[in-house]
Amino acid sequence: MEWKQKFVERYSGLTDMDKFIEASLKPLRKTIRVNTLKTTVNEMKNRFKLEQIPWCKEGFYIDGTSIGNTIEHFLGYIYLQGAASMIPALALDPKPEEKVLDMCAAPGSKTSQIAAMMKNRGVIIANDHKLDRIKPLTLNLQRCGVLNAIVTQMEGYWFEGMNFDKVLVDAPCSGVGTIRKSYKSLQMWNPNLVKQMCGIQKRLLITAAELVNPGGTVVYSTCTLEPQENEEVISWLLDKKPDMKVKKIDLPLKRGKPVEEFEGKTYNSEVRKCLRLWPQDNDTEGFFVAKLVKE
Repeated sequence: MEWKQKFVERYSGLTDMDKFIEASLKPLRKTIRVNTLKTTVNEMKNRFKLEQIPWCKEGFYIDGTSIGNTIEHFLGYIYLQGAASMIPALALDPKPEEKVLDMCAAPGSKTSQIAAMMKNRGVIIANDHKLDRIKPLTLNLQRCGVLNAIVTQMEGYWFEGMNFDKVLVDAPCSGVGTIRKSYKSLQMWNPNLVKQMCGIQKRLLITAAELVNPGGTVVYSTCTLEPQENEEVISWLLDKKPDMKVKKIDLPLKRGKPVEEFEGKTYNSEVRKCLRLWPQDNDTEGFFVAKLVKE
């Protein structure tokens, strides 16, 4: 695979490039989340050989190439979900009876995880902006037995006059963290795409900050490693909304050092509490998660 020179130069200043490339070229380990709305962890351990993911008690590494063709998958007992992708819902920590907005919900992995954590109580607004993304979202929620979700189709920043206890913004992004799943994300990478995404992400995040109740939580996550789409977006929000505070995400995993300065810009020092995961840290995708609480 050919690595773009500009990409290598940009990332060499952020991480150990040799380790990053080595990890990115390795196939991603298959992982599942047990859907506790329909079954138990013990029941699935009796059916499959599972190895625990340290930070998620329902998450497991699993061997096999056709897990998506098993009866357990079709019935919604298990969900094929990346190990890093399980973190945003854990950071959000939704409780039964709460009102939750999943602003960019498709295809539904995190929405169904949130529903399981809420024990199908309370209410989840599961939103996405494209019809072709709403279809898999609806099917996955039905398959997983989710009963407390209302599916909506609109731009995330159109939500107005509503209030929520918790909001998840799993934002559209340049996808640099997904190289292990598809080398296409590296071929598509360019700084202009990053800038374009950054504008969308800021609109979504500030909307979430306005919608959440005092004392409520907003979780912002991406599957990119671009500082402009991650720490810069958080820093921008903190400057605009002083009532939003970053909280450290306490999970048993290795974490990369958050970027506090990039291309001449110095970010708000609170960004050091964000969670930045390089592929080489925990043998996952590249990922970024920030937990914000409204005072």
